[in-house]
Amino acid sequence: MAAAAAAAPTRAEVLSLFRSLLRTGRQFSDYNIREYTRRRAADAFRENRALGDAPAAAAFADGKKQLEVAKRQAVVYSLYAPKAKSIMEMKLQ
Repeated sequence: MAAAAAAAPTRAEVLSLFRSLLRTGRQFSDYNIREYTRRRAADAFRENRALGDAPAAAAFADGKKQLEVAKRQAVVYSLYAPKAKSIMEMKLQ
């Protein structure tokens, strides 16, 4: 069982994790948090692009933990959503 945990994730698994992080980020009502989540996910995946098998497995496990944290935070933020939109979200008239 330990060998399966240390195996490098497949490309499909990595892309699925990336898409899940982006989808979870879109659930935040606050513009700044949505953009931070998107930037952080993209930067982390770009930074870890060339990792070997063992470090890639560790980074993938960390990414899954971060996804769970982001999902919980999205729920909490939805309970306390701001009443007014950010200036970045307002449309020019």
